[in-house]
Order: sequence, then C-alpha cells, then structure tokens
Amino acid sequence: MDNWLIVPSGKTSLPGFNPLLSSVIQQPVVIVTGGSRGIGAATAKLFADNGYAVCINYKSDGAAAETLLSDLKSREAPCIAIKADVSAEEGTSKLFEAVDAEFGRLDVLVNNVGILKTQSKLVDMNADRINALLINNVTSHFLCSREAVKRMSTQSGGAGGTIVNVSPGAARTGSPNEYIDYAATKGAIDTLTRGLAMEVAAEGIRVNGVRPGLIYTDMHADGGEPDRIERLKSKVPLNRGGQPEEVAQAIFWLASDKSSFSTGSILDVSGGL
Repeated sequence: MDNWLIVPSGKTSLPGFNPLLSSVIQQPVVIVTGGSRGIGAATAKLFADNGYAVCINYKSDGAAAETLLSDLKSREAPCIAIKADVSAEEGTSKLFEAVDAEFGRLDVLVNNVGILKTQSKLVDMNADRINALLINNVTSHFLCSREAVKRMSTQSGGAGGTIVNVSPGAARTGSPNEYIDYAATKGAIDTLTRGLAMEVAAEGIRVNGVRPGLIYTDMHADGGEPDRIERLKSKVPLNRGGQPEEVAQAIFWLASDKSSFSTGSILDVSGGL
C-alpha cells in the first residue's frame, strides 16, 4: 500500500488535482483523519450510513484502510481513502486537493489523527519523543483545520461547515506516569477548539470537540498495554470501557444540524470518569 490515494475506481497514481474542474456532488462530504481504525473507522461508517460521502485519511495502515473502504462501498457511500501525513504541509495539501477533485465540496472535518508512545514517566522522555507527539498530534489538527476553514468559510465563498476535534480525556486528567506528553498535546487541541470556534463563528463554521474516556481501541497496544481498559475500567462510574461507536455518535451529533447552537464546546464521552 505505497500509494497515498485509493479510490473506488482503482486509481493509484498521484493525479494533478484541479478543484476548479471538479463536479460538485449533491450529498454532504466528511473527511475523517486517522480514519482507518478505532474511533475514526466507526465514525466513517456512521457518516456513510447517514448519507455522507466519506474521505478517510490514514498514514501507514493501508490494509486497514482498504478493508474500511470496502465496507463503506458496501454501504453504497461514495468514498475515498487518502494516505497522507497530515502533520506536514505536503500531505495536508494532497488530502484536501484530493477531496476537491473527487467531491468538489467539504462539509465536515473530523480531526481524529493522533499517536502515543510507550508508557513512560517524564523523567525518561527525550526531545525526539516529545516533538514527535507535538508534530503528529497538534500540528496535524492546525493544518487540517486551516484547509477546512479555507473551503468552508462564507467569507471565502464557502457554504459553512463543522469541525469536530477528537481530544481524549487524558487532556483533562494529565495521564501521570503513563502519557503526560500525549495528554499535553491533547490539551492543546482543547484550546484550539475553543479559540478557533470564536475565530470562525461569524464565517458559518462551528468547531467543537469530543473527549473520549477509556475506549476499546488498538491504540492501547501502541502504548505497550493492550488490556489497559480492563485494568482501569473499575474506576469508571459506569463500570465499563466505552466502544468506538459510542464516541462516533457524539462526533456525528456535533457535526449535524441537531447541535446547531453549539460551538466551542467539548463533549465528554467517558462513562462519568
């Protein structure tokens, strides 16, 4: 899966995208970054089931992206999968230009991309680790949000839209002894959510956040403890971990007109924790 573009027609090259030549589809369009697995995949499926054309972005797991793309196609949703590093200018541009060319519009951006490293205390962290998280988890959200605003803003001829940032509960707890670097990057996203919401409210764009708690995803294996939820679920008032589909429902609500008077808000999906 070395190509960064997978589309239903089977194209695998890097086309010269020209948004001015795009035909605009009638149904709404969503981009889900970090969309090949976990919360991102569940979110993509939910939007597809509700009539959206879907672009999933992924960085490295091409097999998971292709499996999800097949699932979305079976739901009869127009869909593309874009391999791109959205923490870099080039990757972000390619992602959004692909959507311009394929769909000709953008209604929703779900900023879900994020990484973490093996559990560690601060005293054992080095600059390479810290900077990797800052670039992947913070810069990516800023760059994608910038490109979405350019396309959505009514001041630039857009039709408005919504941005939903996924910022796990570690931003609130600090995740001591495990992931305080990851937690700090997500705290930055909470600040981005509030600040950007105020900045673009008059341009027809709403910006909100979803803050998941202990959710069953593969990400815990990346941190070195695949069964982390089982160890910690007794601390959750609802006495269980959450499912990606439960987070996806919150994301979809914030992206929809049902939350039309909400912006700059962060919704906890944490079982009461």
